[in-house]
Amino acid sequence: MSKSNNPYTDNSFVSSDLKTILHSKRANIYYLSHCRVMQKDGRVLYLTEDDKANLYYNIPIANTTCLLLGTGTSVTQAAMRLLSQAGVLVGFCGGGGTPLFMGTEREVHVEWMTPQSEYRPTEYMQGWMQWWWDDDKRLAAAKLMQHARLDYLQAIWSKDPDLRQHGFDSRSEAIQSLLTDNIRQINEQQETMHLLQLEARLTKKLYRLAAENTGYSGFSRDHEGIDKANGFLNHGNYLAYGLGATTAWVLGIPHGFAVMHGKTRRGALVFDIADIVKDALVLPLAFICASENLSEQEFRQECLNMFTRHKALDYMFEAVKTLAIKKDWDE
Repeated sequence: MSKSNNPYTDNSFVSSDLKTILHSKRANIYYLSHCRVMQKDGRVLYLTEDDKANLYYNIPIANTTCLLLGTGTSVTQAAMRLLSQAGVLVGFCGGGGTPLFMGTEREVHVEWMTPQSEYRPTEYMQGWMQWWWDDDKRLAAAKLMQHARLDYLQAIWSKDPDLRQHGFDSRSEAIQSLLTDNIRQINEQQETMHLLQLEARLTKKLYRLAAENTGYSGFSRDHEGIDKANGFLNHGNYLAYGLGATTAWVLGIPHGFAVMHGKTRRGALVFDIADIVKDALVLPLAFICASENLSEQEFRQECLNMFTRHKALDYMFEAVKTLAIKKDWDE
């Protein structure tokens, strides 16, 4: 019998063919622009065009959490099949990792395509649903997420030498006072909207602190801003959203079952989860890299290195898993 030339037969594989790497331990998140993502010899590659030659680069899909496809990209059906089998989330977005072509009046989104697997754990979704319908417990869960966010910030800002060198040191009296006051106020909030407003006020103060620390005077947060600090904040936040989307998908919890960002907002749980690490990692890096006039690619690499160094994805997984299986809501 002659060998089939059908690529779906010759190059197909099952998930067990790959060395299994837990999503919480995967090292890579990719943002690609102006290239073609394709399958070749059972691997996923991206192709860029040079003046003299076409250049192919391998994407190690078994060690990748998510893939962001920016402007000028295309992806083949065969590549999508391999990405799905490896459990890689694919997001379509605009230039620089910041979506430009889909959004609401105030917020823009990545359009996520999640691998279709029904063999994800059931315990976390079922546990989440046991308390999510209760308004009081959902508010309590939102408060616990806010505490997880500040615990992470305190831990990272107290030990990371690069951040401390630029004044992001949670052991300093000013930052300690700011965080202690915010932790106290979290427990006092009686509505989710008030909790969101408290979060926004703290982030605004952290922006002011970051601008002072890095000499980035006159900063104003503007999602449409063209200055480097705003651009880097947008870019880094969407990398964090990729990790948040991966966490929710792997644990089997639909993105609509949020605790902070509202029941009707698309992908709201992704924003809830990403917020756990954004202020600790993305915010200071955006200002530091902007003040040093780094390129967008250099900033992105700094972000990814920081996510890996401080096990951001691990922390997201543990925070969400702890909430999902929580029983003792009265404590």
